[in-house]
Amino acid sequence: MTSDHDNGYVLALDVGGTGLKGALIGPDRRHVRYEERRPTRRAAGPDAVVEGVLRFAHELYETGRDRYGAPPLAAGVIFPGIVDEERGTAVYAANLGWRDVPLRRLLSERLHGTAVRVGHDVRAGGLAEARLGAGARAAGGRFFFVSLGTGIACAISTGDGRMETGAHGGAGELGHIVVRPGGERCGCGQHGCLETLASAAAVTRAWAVAGGDPTATAADAAHAVEAGDPAARAVWDTAVDALADGLLTGISLLDPELVIIGGGLGEAGETLLTPLRAALTRKATFQRLPDLVPAALGDAAGSLGAGLLAWDAVTPAVTPAGSGALPHAPKGRSHDRH
Repeated sequence: MTSDHDNGYVLALDVGGTGLKGALIGPDRRHVRYEERRPTRRAAGPDAVVEGVLRFAHELYETGRDRYGAPPLAAGVIFPGIVDEERGTAVYAANLGWRDVPLRRLLSERLHGTAVRVGHDVRAGGLAEARLGAGARAAGGRFFFVSLGTGIACAISTGDGRMETGAHGGAGELGHIVVRPGGERCGCGQHGCLETLASAAAVTRAWAVAGGDPTATAADAAHAVEAGDPAARAVWDTAVDALADGLLTGISLLDPELVIIGGGLGEAGETLLTPLRAALTRKATFQRLPDLVPAALGDAAGSLGAGLLAWDAVTPAVTPAGSGALPHAPKGRSHDRH
């Protein structure tokens, strides 16, 4: 006889600086039954972003109930910044304008009392890579998962199946290491933070100016680098040099055996990783450099990580690590074959 847990699903929500990704995930933790996306619309202000998240979560809840005849067993929601996982609060998210938002309570109320787990977006992505992706390559389980997106953050795997949260929920804010003192002002208030130079958003801004195209993206910069454009190479080298400095600081402190690079900029693959390895080798002195590899789960890591948080609320367990990228649902499409 099967239980509800064998046939049920959870709701996963990944709140990013530019977009919201929602998914319904089956009990094998890998099966994305349904996925949908929305823009974050952060320009409308922090309260509007919160309301958009709640509305989107409720839409996913109703979709699941309509399709599968039952509500989700639990929900997992992840977002950037400083997260108090015990209180379920978004303490501070610079890219969303959030301070002390009681997101777990608000979501549980909107989802008719569904149990909600709250987590940091990159730590959740690191959890997914640990259990389902590239983290399996770290024999001792100690690795960094670095996401290069709207901002930059780092999940620190402690080697026991957990991601380090820190004493106040702020561990892994790699993007706010100051690598260029006196540089560009960051959203956090400091000057010269790593994410002002090496995030996907920073490369997008720099290439839009250097290339003279205000619609250009970081992916366009990567393509221009591959085509041999010297202006693109200058933008890229600036980002890579800063990223190497930030990573070397983290490596010096925590000595990981593996660094996994993900996020939008990480999709450039060896166009980014090859010069980054060279820069780290050039800058390192006493440090023993870790292997540097691309993320296995790509764009799905956050949603899968949010799903793992939700499933852990239902049946706490450590899922054995797998390898390779996972099948991923197209936008707005069901993965169920019935």
